[in-house]
Amino acid sequence: MFPSSLFGLVGTCCALITTAFAEDSLRTISSLTELAQVATQSGQKVKLKPGHYRLVDFIPLSTIQERKKQKAWHFINFSGSNNSFDLRGVILELDTALRQALRAPIHTDEFVISGTNNSFQGLTITSVGEGKANGGAVLGITGTGNMLRDCTVHVRGSAPYGYGDLFGKGGLKHSGIHITGSGTHLIGCKVFSQAFGHAFYLQENCNDVTFEKCHAEGVMRRTDEMLAETSGLAFDKQFMSVMQNRSGTSRIQPGYMKALSEDGFRTYHTHQNLRFIQCTVKNMRGGFEIRTKSAPRLENCTAIGCERAFWVSSGAVITACRGDAQFGPLLYVEGDKAKVDVQLLPTEAEGINVHALAAIYGNGNEVRITGKRSQALPILIGFTPPAMGENATANSERLVRDLILRNETTLPVVIGSKAEKCQIHTTGPVKENHGKDIEVHQLN
Repeated sequence: MFPSSLFGLVGTCCALITTAFAEDSLRTISSLTELAQVATQSGQKVKLKPGHYRLVDFIPLSTIQERKKQKAWHFINFSGSNNSFDLRGVILELDTALRQALRAPIHTDEFVISGTNNSFQGLTITSVGEGKANGGAVLGITGTGNMLRDCTVHVRGSAPYGYGDLFGKGGLKHSGIHITGSGTHLIGCKVFSQAFGHAFYLQENCNDVTFEKCHAEGVMRRTDEMLAETSGLAFDKQFMSVMQNRSGTSRIQPGYMKALSEDGFRTYHTHQNLRFIQCTVKNMRGGFEIRTKSAPRLENCTAIGCERAFWVSSGAVITACRGDAQFGPLLYVEGDKAKVDVQLLPTEAEGINVHALAAIYGNGNEVRITGKRSQALPILIGFTPPAMGENATANSERLVRDLILRNETTLPVVIGSKAEKCQIHTTGPVKENHGKDIEVHQLN
């Protein structure tokens, strides 16, 4: 038999060998030049030393014309696969003048993850300068099975900026994180936007995407402040918006709050198995504008200070979520068979016009609203969101059938003429009922 001390020695040696292998397998780099090189390779563990890295030191403005000739539209493309990138403590400074000088095709993203099964931890990308992007996002994720943890993006560089969508949704937009790759998993990622564009958005039917503890935040501005301008875009346009408002004119109205960015989380097309867990949106046009008809799930999410908090469609499941109606409605439901459980937070803003708490249409939806508010906003049954979702414009009537509404607030319910066979369980009063076969049950 071997002495026990020998077993201890063997164990110690094995531990040292394992540690040595682990250290040998980790590649430590200290420049963006090295990062761009390893980004094209696969099967690595890479650590970029903490520090502040300026993109203009890696890609000087003087080299942009050559990049245009080569059609090198992305600043760094992580095209390798099966990599692990430790970027904790790394700040990558993006001078927006580079993007403007490059004049990449519309909707091109600056940094791209096109490889598969990569993980990234701790990167911060911060935008500086006044250069304008031609659409697209700071970071695009096109490959499959990628994970980002605790990454932060600060967005600048759009035109016009300062008026939200009052003058349309075109122009030179700039968004935060753009996802087209299936199997993307974002944990603890944040986007802070000072540009007109989305914080996080999905396109091209990507599936199996999960957002967990992610955060989107923008900036709000009063229309009264815009109307006080004596020069600039609003003044030049004589304060005429692209939308007709409730007054019957297109002139920007006082008493409203506008988000200067677009939506916190936005979907386009179809996205199977899409989940949002403990995510937060603050001061964006739409908090969670999840209008895909493929049964997305939102669990324990929060939207505060947005023009509208939640906008969902067919099959959506919203569980234990919450939002306020400071600057616009809490909830829009369109489509069929959504199941919504949302709490109204009591925060209110003085001197801001809000015309409804919710608008619901479609077939077979189940909606429960709880919470309190002192200002009486109606829950509209059989009504659409207003044109472009703009709070200052009017709602239109639309068919709603087989709705089960449980209104546990004291706010009133208004039932339109295109409502049929609905069950209304309400603590608040039914202010108007123009529907057919409507059952109203008063809650204690």
